[in-house]
Amino acid sequence: MSRPDPTNTHCPYCALQCAMSLAGDDVSELEVKGRDFPTNNGGMCQKGWTSAAVLSTPDRITSPLIKDADGELRSASWGAALDLVAAQIRVTQEKYGEDSVAVFGGGGLTNEKAYALGKFARTVLRTPNIDYNGRFCMASAAAAVNRSLGIDRGLPFPLTDLGGAQAILLLGSNVAETMPPSLRHFAGARERGGLVVVDPRRSATAALTEDGAGMHLQPVPGTDLVVLLALLHIVWAENLADRDYLSDRTSGAGDVRRSVATWWPERAEQVCGIAADELRQVARALAAASASRGGTGAYILTGRGVEQSTQGTATVTAAINLALALGLPGRQGSGYGAITGQGNGQGGREHGQKSDQLPGYRKIDDPLARAHVAKVWGVDPASIPGPGKPAVQLLQDLGTSGGPKILMVHGSNLAVSAPNAGNVIDRLRSLDMLVVCDFVPSETALLADVVLPVTQWAEEEGTMTSLEGRVIRRRKALDPPEGVRSELEVLAELAARLAPSVSFDTDPSVVFDELARASAGGPADYSGLSHERLDSEPVSGYYWPVPRPDHPGTPRLFQDGFPTTDGKARMVAVDHVGPNEDLRADAPIYLLTGRVLSHYQSGAQTRRISELNRAEPAPYVEMHPLLAIRLGVDDGDAVRLTTSRGSIEAVARWNDKIRPDSVFMPFHWGGSGSVNQITNDATDPISGMPEFKVCAVDVQCLAKVSR
Repeated sequence: MSRPDPTNTHCPYCALQCAMSLAGDDVSELEVKGRDFPTNNGGMCQKGWTSAAVLSTPDRITSPLIKDADGELRSASWGAALDLVAAQIRVTQEKYGEDSVAVFGGGGLTNEKAYALGKFARTVLRTPNIDYNGRFCMASAAAAVNRSLGIDRGLPFPLTDLGGAQAILLLGSNVAETMPPSLRHFAGARERGGLVVVDPRRSATAALTEDGAGMHLQPVPGTDLVVLLALLHIVWAENLADRDYLSDRTSGAGDVRRSVATWWPERAEQVCGIAADELRQVARALAAASASRGGTGAYILTGRGVEQSTQGTATVTAAINLALALGLPGRQGSGYGAITGQGNGQGGREHGQKSDQLPGYRKIDDPLARAHVAKVWGVDPASIPGPGKPAVQLLQDLGTSGGPKILMVHGSNLAVSAPNAGNVIDRLRSLDMLVVCDFVPSETALLADVVLPVTQWAEEEGTMTSLEGRVIRRRKALDPPEGVRSELEVLAELAARLAPSVSFDTDPSVVFDELARASAGGPADYSGLSHERLDSEPVSGYYWPVPRPDHPGTPRLFQDGFPTTDGKARMVAVDHVGPNEDLRADAPIYLLTGRVLSHYQSGAQTRRISELNRAEPAPYVEMHPLLAIRLGVDDGDAVRLTTSRGSIEAVARWNDKIRPDSVFMPFHWGGSGSVNQITNDATDPISGMPEFKVCAVDVQCLAKVSR
């Protein structure tokens, strides 16, 4: 299909969704250009600039694969592959029940595919067992924000609003490497000396606070909650709280004030390692920036570094409490926000992939929600299953007695991205059937019994929802390789074999229209949108909720109140209990995990791009020279990391920007250097979020580097 004119679309990677255009008639000559857009202003990171290269990767899967008796994946026809999957589902459900089949989705799927996947699980498979890798991304923030503010939209304000801030408190996010084009929006706070970054490492983002641009707080791993409790203590102790705002717009302030009374700065310093005077300085700077004290505005932002924790929901709750005490949410130029990571992490959780939600961000156990969605789907509300298991529990149950026997995976590389991944791999191997929709032989696809090749971002139409809740258009720039189908087609074909009475369309615009009807009246209301309307506004999209075709969208939430029963934000008292796994004699070092600039998530895409691989070709263990010398490890030595879940190996890299009690590993690789094989799968009791970010580890030198 020849397209002489450039196609306007968006980057396939993170939730910043940088605007780009694609020019060229063939995948081998596809040219990527930055496009002016409010979030990226024409800029992109190296992943965005090289994104077209993955479309022509030599190991692209272009025909269905079926595992033979010898355990080898062999090419097969679409008819044979789909017939096999449908037959195995039918036999398995007849023998074990409908919940013996499970579905695992991804935060990179378009809204249309995420919606269709949730509908397929609940109307065709009739299983409650569906969740997605967004459980590893936004679950703690979503749980806390829904509880406190009544609605979960990562940033309840446009990203561009950050530019006017006098102060920004950023906890657990290294945006300089994870979404570099966003840095332009932090420039105002840096110029005003008001950027405060909380991170155990002096990351590229933390380094932006140098030369008077702000402050870097380097807490003991797992104690970010203590930092927030101390800041809130100071706000009340020094009479910095916005009393009128608290009285008019919140409930529960008294309980929270009493709960933080014991976290005076000197006590907090003994736990988190941040000097009491530094904590006071940060609290005063945030208060001075607030509108109630004549400042130009303050923001508190959280990311995965503080959310991927067994107390992640509590930590985000404390951040919201601090923002409310200062009178930030709902005021122009101020607020609290959670930085969504995955490309469609926001939309992916709004329309049915999450185990407890229906389209429109409705709760699946709400009778009115069930009735509304059932009418759109043309099914009996009673036939829709109830809440399923969150991701970690679902994965732990795979192949066990009473657990799912078949798993369908869409847009996720669980063998690399899941916590305690070695156990997850064992669970995947124990299944009667593993079906993976992918476009490359990822580590998870290589374990599958059936692999179905599907279209990718530049080969499909659809919509995405950015970290701001901005609904935007993904547009097709070229035809997929022969033999590749869209997931909408895959689901429609399987539905025709398993439940022909349920309708599944394959046209993304028609699917979106159905999604819009299903979302109508829900918190994430898209009912006023369509592909046609989004195409008529090609520059910036629309912020949900958009409840009518003539509605302009809602860039800023909470200005007139909170969507709670009394219209007030709820302040909830929380306290610090520490990480699930603290240091011990046989594991005396903290293990931290995160990302690097040149790779994305499990690396299934970026590790196939030569330019990105050259920049960062292999996993490594970052450690402070003081720790390295104590362990007898030279820069470049091979080391073994051991936790209670197993051991991995990588090369040591000296770096004095990390705390001497910690080591850091990026998680983009599989095999013997896959750090998630040893991360902790203990979960937050409210959100189900696993504790990726901190656990106890032993480090030993394996081999000295040749010199």
